[in-house]
This record gives sequence, structure tokens and C-alpha cells, in this order.
Amino acid sequence: MRPNIISGSNYTDNRGELLYNNDFDVSEIKRFYIIENTDLSIVRGWQGHEIEQRWFSVAKGGFNIQLIKIDDWINPSKNLDVIEFDLNSDKLNVLHIPSGYITCIKANVHHSKLIVMADYLMDEVKDEHKYPLNYFNNIKK
Repeated sequence: MRPNIISGSNYTDNRGELLYNNDFDVSEIKRFYIIENTDLSIVRGWQGHEIEQRWFSVAKGGFNIQLIKIDDWINPSKNLDVIEFDLNSDKLNVLHIPSGYITCIKANVHHSKLIVMADYLMDEVKDEHKYPLNYFNNIKK
């Protein structure tokens, strides 16, 4: 399975704006949290999960999210392909990240907020893998 965007939309009338995503099935979600970086220079990565899935949606602002499918969790290749997504809060789009991927997250608008949803409770599985920011050769700046 590959990462994909589940498209949301919006509706505006004289009362205001409604953001919605009628195609996002939340039945697998067991917990969620919000990330807000202190400034635009903060980069959160590389981190990911062999078993767990994640869903990202921007509540405010915008984020650049880079993904890598890991080939070996102990000693991953340094030249793996990078998939890049830019998400913003204009629509309630949701980025689905299947198990087996790591992420690198950077806000591109001040005071941005990223909702992160997971399909396992905290400490339900020991599945977090982290790598140094400069480990991979193909990262996009």
C-alpha cells in the first residue's frame, strides 16, 4: 500500500465556512494528537513505524511532509526514494501513511497545527524507529 491523499472539501455561505471529508473512514483510529512547531526552522524526522499507520490532516497553516518506505529497519539503504506532500488547511484533506514508512515533517506557515491520528494506543506496540535527519541522501531541502 502506498501513501495517499483522502480528499476533503469546503463549503462557504453567509454563515461561514464548513470543512469536511466524507471519504475518510475513522474506524481504525485509536488516538490522535496535534503537532505545532515553535518556528519554521524545526524539522521533525526521520521517524516512522513498521506496524502502525498514521493519518495527517492540517488544522491550521501548512506542512511539508516527506516519506520514505523503509527496506531494512536495522540498516536502511541511504538512497531510498522520497515521496513529498504539501498539506494545508484550505480543505480537510487527510494524508494516509501506511505501515512501513518514516516521515519528515516541517511547517511552512507560522503557527501551523498538524493533527496526527494513529491506529494503536500509546505503548500498545513497540514500533517507533528514528534515524538522524542527515542519514538519507535523497531528502529534499
